[in-house]
Amino acid sequence: MNTEWLAEVARRAALHGALADPGRLAVVDLLSRGDASPSELADALSMPSNLLTHHVNVLVTHGLVQRTRSEGDRRRTYLRLLPTELGPLAPALPRPPRVLFVCTANSARSHLAAALWRRTSAIPADSAGTRPAASIAPGAVAAARRHRLDLREQQPQLVDAVRRPDDLVITVCDRAHEEPGLVADAHWSIPDPVRVADDDAFDRAVAELDRRVTDLAPRLVLA
Repeated sequence: MNTEWLAEVARRAALHGALADPGRLAVVDLLSRGDASPSELADALSMPSNLLTHHVNVLVTHGLVQRTRSEGDRRRTYLRLLPTELGPLAPALPRPPRVLFVCTANSARSHLAAALWRRTSAIPADSAGTRPAASIAPGAVAAARRHRLDLREQQPQLVDAVRRPDDLVITVCDRAHEEPGLVADAHWSIPDPVRVADDDAFDRAVAELDRRVTDLAPRLVLA
């Protein structure tokens, strides 16, 4: 008998076991839309913090969830759903008229996310910032060129000037997500490539944004 295959079967069985609890499956469902802090999950699920901590620890132990530190409020932790050999774990979601990606300066991540979305989905996408910069970061323009993304005619713009009531709003910047008054439908905690300012940082941001866009876009199908 193939020992590698048996090990894979055992691993998949363990993952199914970790997901067998309704509370843990509810955590996974919420994280499939975007990253969330433990307090955000506890509020959304009306779950005591000690029980949520137990469920999260089980999911982390089994490699289903990862903890990351906020680039904004360093005291805050975000929980991120990881891809697994079980494939997609998430249900379908309502189809919005438009997706709006938001970061602070609207100079890199949000523009790259919108460009990736437009390449992937027929649902329109735009981007905006809570404190827009004067122009798109040169590193983002170069990354878009390397990955064949179209940022032509795109400029930073203020979120309050372009947001529509029926937008699906996704923050891709911890600082923007944590700003008072900005309510997003989902959050993707993507490290700031402008802060690092090298090609690898921008390429990593594009790769992670692409993974998330590819996961979410096909699920927005419910009428």
